[in-house]
Amino acid sequence: MVKQKGGATMSYNEGGFGEGSDNRGYGGNRGYGGGRRFGGGRRFDDRPKPVETGKEYDVSITEISRKGDGIARVDGFVIFVKGGQVGQNTKVKVTQVGGRFATAEVIGEGSPQPAESATE
Repeated sequence: MVKQKGGATMSYNEGGFGEGSDNRGYGGNRGYGGGRRFGGGRRFDDRPKPVETGKEYDVSITEISRKGDGIARVDGFVIFVKGGQVGQNTKVKVTQVGGRFATAEVIGEGSPQPAESATE
């Protein structure tokens, strides 16, 4: 059903939600998020990762994740360390690298850090 264009009437397929066969409402290819549900474009996926699967790194565990793993960073890239404890300096082996984080396991003691004052 095509009506006159130029007035207040137009066909149901010009503009609006009738446009294109893949349009399912919000978001789909209209510039409201680029197809990603949250956060828009790929922030980390296009950059080279500072760690590689199978390699070893000396890291410092700075916090604990919700699942109880230690969190370390290499050049700002997050590494979840299974069994890591806050304040621990350790050597880890990366077991998996994803788009936004890596996972690793402790394999030994890391390089020593300057002594902290013991107040226990």
